[in-house]
Amino acid sequence: MNLPNLLTISRVPLMFAVVGLMYAEFAHAATIAFWLYIVAALTDWLDGKIAREHGLVSSFGRFMDSVIDKVLVIGLMIALVNDPANFMGHTVTAMLILLCILCREFAIAGLRTAAATKGRTIEADTGGKVKTFVQLNAIGWLMGARMLELDFPNPDTVKMTRMLGMALFALSAVLTLTSGISYFRRHRSVLAD
Repeated sequence: MNLPNLLTISRVPLMFAVVGLMYAEFAHAATIAFWLYIVAALTDWLDGKIAREHGLVSSFGRFMDSVIDKVLVIGLMIALVNDPANFMGHTVTAMLILLCILCREFAIAGLRTAAATKGRTIEADTGGKVKTFVQLNAIGWLMGARMLELDFPNPDTVKMTRMLGMALFALSAVLTLTSGISYFRRHRSVLAD
């Protein structure tokens, strides 16, 4: 358990804390949730930076970083779509986008499992990294809009921030599907039996 791996694992309790704060009813809970999310998102960058700079890259770290990114992203997207304040508005559309994202993540997990049974490893490619970056940004903007709406109301700022978050959320779904298709095209030999 080195520092990069501890930072990676820390995103799980941070995600639970953020979701808990989203359902809390005390003053500025949304603000605390937003800033905790920023800390969690920054650990995704920091763990890799430390691991590379100090020669602490490990198989466990590479595997868990990918898994925990998915846990963080999917957990918070579910919380945002299911927000008790109906923050995202178009709940059916948001839920359909989320289901597309979930289907892709499970399909790629299955592909990686099939590859592992054949002694092969499927690393994250550029498309997968861009997809994760956009997902994390979409969540950040949506959490920011939620914070502004609940703790610092300004209708114009909230509307603009929410629109940007929703646009990034939709873009993340497109990138999720296209990168998933790309994974299956490149690694289809794994499924040939």
